[in-house]
Amino acid sequence: MIKKSGTSKDAADKLVRGIKRKTRKHYSAEEKIRIVLAGLRGEESISALCRREGIAESLYYSWSKEFLEAGKARLSGDTARQATAPEVKELRSESATLKEVVAELTLENRLLKKSMIGDGGDDE
Repeated sequence: MIKKSGTSKDAADKLVRGIKRKTRKHYSAEEKIRIVLAGLRGEESISALCRREGIAESLYYSWSKEFLEAGKARLSGDTARQATAPEVKELRSESATLKEVVAELTLENRLLKKSMIGDGGDDE
């Protein structure tokens, strides 16, 4: 009978964990930003802010880290932004055209050099 009570307690614990998991509050991006900015303002301690909002301090610090990293990535992205697909296609096409021009000029240059060397040898 001890096993049955232990089993029912395990089942009850699983049920409670499942309910907590399903009823957990999901914060929108705007709510996360509001909370992180309130912490960055420093008007109240982080622990007081977390108590008021009903979140763990570790959750606040992870949101804060993500927030600051996203800002850093966005600011550095202004100088070295990602190219779009049409831009990449255009740049590849331009690169291929330029390679063809370089190949033609190199061929002409070699032909001119050979003709100059050949002309010099016939006159003597």
